[in-house]
Amino acid sequence: MPSITSSDLNLSRAEAAERAETVTVHDYHVTLDLRSAREHPEAGFTTQSIITFSATPGSSTFADFVGRSVQRVNLNGIDLPLEGIYQGARIALPGLAAENQVIITATAEYSRSGEGLHRFIDPEDSKVYLYTQYEPADARRVFANFEQPDLKGRYTFEIIAPSDWQVASNGAETAVQPLSGNSELSKWSFAQTQPISTYITCVLAGEYTHFSSSWSGNVRPNGAGEAEPLEIPLGAYCRASVAKAFDAENIFELTRAGLDFLHQKFDFAYPFGKYDQAFVPEYNLGAMENPGLVTFTDSYVFTSKATDIQYQLRANVIFHEMAHMWFGDLVTMQWWDDLWLKESFADFIGTLVVAEATHWGEASWVSFANKRKVWAYRQDQLPTTHPIVADIVDLEAAKQNFDGITYAKGASVLKQLVAFVGPEAFFEASRQYFRKHAFGNTRLEDLLHELSDASGRDMSRWAAEWLQTSGISTLGAEVVVTDGVYDSVTIVQQAVDPITGLPAERDHLLNLGLYSYDASGALVRTESIPQQISGARTAVSALEGKRQPDLLLINDNDLSYAKIGFDDVSLATVLSALDRIAAPLARALCWATLWNMTRDAILPAADYLAAVIKFAPSESDDGALAQLLANAKHAIESYAPAGQREALRAELLSTAVAQLAAGPAGSGLQLAWLRSLSSVSRGSTAQQKLLRELLGGEVPEGLVLDAEPRWQILIALAANGLASAEELQGELSAQQSSRARVGFTAAMAARPQAELKAQAWQAAVEADELSNELLSATISGFRLGAEDLQLPYRERYFEALERVWASRSIEISSRIVEGLFPSQQAEPGLSLDSQPVVLLAEDWLESHQQAPAALRRLILEELDDLKRSLRAQLA
Repeated sequence: MPSITSSDLNLSRAEAAERAETVTVHDYHVTLDLRSAREHPEAGFTTQSIITFSATPGSSTFADFVGRSVQRVNLNGIDLPLEGIYQGARIALPGLAAENQVIITATAEYSRSGEGLHRFIDPEDSKVYLYTQYEPADARRVFANFEQPDLKGRYTFEIIAPSDWQVASNGAETAVQPLSGNSELSKWSFAQTQPISTYITCVLAGEYTHFSSSWSGNVRPNGAGEAEPLEIPLGAYCRASVAKAFDAENIFELTRAGLDFLHQKFDFAYPFGKYDQAFVPEYNLGAMENPGLVTFTDSYVFTSKATDIQYQLRANVIFHEMAHMWFGDLVTMQWWDDLWLKESFADFIGTLVVAEATHWGEASWVSFANKRKVWAYRQDQLPTTHPIVADIVDLEAAKQNFDGITYAKGASVLKQLVAFVGPEAFFEASRQYFRKHAFGNTRLEDLLHELSDASGRDMSRWAAEWLQTSGISTLGAEVVVTDGVYDSVTIVQQAVDPITGLPAERDHLLNLGLYSYDASGALVRTESIPQQISGARTAVSALEGKRQPDLLLINDNDLSYAKIGFDDVSLATVLSALDRIAAPLARALCWATLWNMTRDAILPAADYLAAVIKFAPSESDDGALAQLLANAKHAIESYAPAGQREALRAELLSTAVAQLAAGPAGSGLQLAWLRSLSSVSRGSTAQQKLLRELLGGEVPEGLVLDAEPRWQILIALAANGLASAEELQGELSAQQSSRARVGFTAAMAARPQAELKAQAWQAAVEADELSNELLSATISGFRLGAEDLQLPYRERYFEALERVWASRSIEISSRIVEGLFPSQQAEPGLSLDSQPVVLLAEDWLESHQQAPAALRRLILEELDDLKRSLRAQLA
């Protein structure tokens, strides 16, 4: 394979725009010969692209390909000399005609990084599995193409593979023919697709287990005319070794519910024929919206006992990807600046479908407040924050922008948009957007035009405030009270765009919730007052003369995106009686505010932990409980002074032990407490005797200690030097599954000996043999143990950064850069800016001004997280 650096792989927005001016793609015919996959992956695979396209006569352009070699480039019937044609990741195409056909034959490589065509051998049964993953620009690792979202084409795939395999692609299977003279191999042919972008094409091949079903309904084909019957074949794939645990009918039931809901809301027939969903191993993402063949991580196939929130979040992901069939696949952003046009919408719609089309109901929005918005708030306070409509200058920047702004903040802002214009106007705008831009590409202004028409409002101010500025508004209440009655209430908005430094107050349409104790002692909502917040100060006349409630909750129902503050009475109520708030969403908003206060060093970590210990045992939602316990651990390990941690861990562990025994037998709550026990015990030996008893079978009633919790316990023991290599190997021998292998890898790297940490560092940083999933497991194990075990690697980390970034794929290098950023506890007597790792990181940034922007972004973010932790420790 030619030497290709990260800079070779990059493509700028300007280059893409120039190529789009030159080229219009018609169709692709792609043939992949995967006969080597089973036994000879080192040989790579043969790939051929036949691309027909129009171009400006006499112009030149380039196709994209990342692979081992190019054997042939035939442009309009003429074989081009290969010398100098294939440079870096580009194939030059000179002297174009008005209409063109290029045939590119090449050898590509199987992937271990989850980018391109990933190959996986199941350790449980040695079966081989292949799948593709491309976003934002890795289709070129599998076949030559024009790799940018606005050069859509129609695709026809042909795949040669072992005859006993399952093979699928975006289009429906049209034929399977044994190869002449070799019945062990067959050629699969697939129907031509609608016009789609390169990054959502997909191929699946291997010894998968397949399930089938269907959906039917009456819909208008293009949102016009009379409704017509439509039947959509449904398929599902998983590995043979997890097929017994795969609840395919549940997946199909959710799929049918989602198709019902979205057809009713979007009034535009699903346009991609079949709807397959494949659950695949070692997947880098949660899922990917390839039309006709959606791919998911097979961690959503629950081989160990799962909690209700795990099933709910899986449903959310299923609906998220389904929403993409319209927002992203049917209508696609022109360039990655407008990534939000698909991801923000899918994040919002996925949560909405769970709330309105499944039994989870409002619990979906509770999960959104507990998890997605917490992600958004963190991302929006980093120095690398950006507007929802971002400035994406190249592919490296695009890869880094699949973040909490584009997804969770964008979805939060869409929830505010729906409150602002109303749900009917929002969906009518969506319907018109699909009809007008079907199979095309769009920008922000295209959607705003439809929103303005549907709502009768000029949306330009709203877009400027919410989509084109950065940072979070903080909303607090100034109250004046006489004899328990409000004289005045003023909502104070603090908002500065951290990029421009300018004020960025936004209009918020939200509710003010008034909560008071009822006769039973529960905190119940007595009134909810709609209020528009504008500018820095908004007087709330509707509250004047009302009796002060025990809790005034700004942003009740979570309609807007803002950090909120409590007045003194409300804060005292929350800290003394949070568990008595009857409404789950209101309770979640109060917890989120306490967590923001902890991250901002306003509320000490010990006080947050005290609230968790006091109130979490009363939490009835296992998703909310799991989030609280994860936050509590993070508060101890990152925000509490080092001298307090041992005692704080012991407090949390004691609570977990008590709840493990007292919690409802067999419930998700019991499982959440077990997971917390294992996780916190990675830094403590206080409960090692209990952990051993659990492994030995002495478990509370109802608790199932299957593979996943066993490995979590073993990792905790290994991190404290209490599990030998022989014990870990024995456990692996008894299980022999891919997930056991991940647990084993993490546990082996967790053992607290300097020579073992050196081995883990070598495997992760210096060698290049680990798959994506085993790399992450190695890194997670390496990070466990006393800080002095990490000290020798502080300088080595910064020395290796540019080499790693240049020599590894962006997925793998990002895992290394983020996962191995040096940790540090606050050193007494030193200011924040004098802490050792802070100095090392800032020195690297200062001396590497020309390093790739995406790499610098990761270092800036990790440094900011470290500073936040140190600031809280020093407070």
